[in-house]
Amino acid sequence: MTLAGCSSRPVQAPVIERAPPAVAQPAATPAADTRPDAYIVRRSDTLYSIALDHGLDYKELAAWNNLDNASRIRPGQQLRLKPPAGVQEAPVTVSPVTSSGRLETRPLSAQGPVRAEPATRPPGVEEPIKSEPLARKLPYSPENVALLQRGEAQAKPPPGPAELAPAPAAAPRQEPAGKTDADIDGEDKVEWGWPAQGKILAGFSEASNKGLDIAGKLGEPVIASAPGRVVYSGSGLRGYGKLVIIKHNKTYLSAYAHNKDILVKEGQSVVKGQKIAEIGNTDTDVPKLHFEIRKLGKPVDPARYLPPS
Repeated sequence: MTLAGCSSRPVQAPVIERAPPAVAQPAATPAADTRPDAYIVRRSDTLYSIALDHGLDYKELAAWNNLDNASRIRPGQQLRLKPPAGVQEAPVTVSPVTSSGRLETRPLSAQGPVRAEPATRPPGVEEPIKSEPLARKLPYSPENVALLQRGEAQAKPPPGPAELAPAPAAAPRQEPAGKTDADIDGEDKVEWGWPAQGKILAGFSEASNKGLDIAGKLGEPVIASAPGRVVYSGSGLRGYGKLVIIKHNKTYLSAYAHNKDILVKEGQSVVKGQKIAEIGNTDTDVPKLHFEIRKLGKPVDPARYLPPS
């Protein structure tokens, strides 16, 4: 066996194609902006409601239309919903937490030393050739002798017939059942969290309820569901009471209504989990939080975006 392992007789090893090359998946893209370029003001509109319904900062909307006073709009007036040429919508910058490398995670009960992940080799750099022979023991058999002569002995038992057969073509990647556009939004993806702890009084309904109503006691905390910038803080939208609106990126806004006290101001940056208000009963009959998520201004069901409670 030792003589066979050190033999220098050149024997060409067969090449086995085990699997087809991996096909890179295309990157997810941000949601397409289907909002109109302009809007005709109706009798019951306010600049605040127009901005909310189109996923905009009302101050930017006023600036794009040269409005010195947010209340100076009239029915029939046409408002620009996109910035003029040469002007860009103010971005919402959220700095993600980065890591210097991949970490291995496992239960606390796991035994044995933790092994570091192998370092990634830079592109174009080949694996160094190992010149030293690998000493190991194999039971004697004609097959093992043949493997050693070909220089293909591996640190595992000889492959069986199933391993030598070419691997079948990889099946196309399929998304898990129930996956929605809330799961993949490319650059506009938001990691949502619950804005309050309480029983759900009313769920989302396109016809009657544009968000979730969450029960609470007066003064309990209302927290930011995701990081972003406060674009509205006040009581200028009828039916919402004291309201906070946070812009998370070009696609998403979140709204927090009926507050007792508001603890943030317009233009302020907030982080996920930060207390922004206290549960109240302004413009409603019972203490509760009305919470909305708006995608390009359109109300969507928060239950599809929030993690399991």
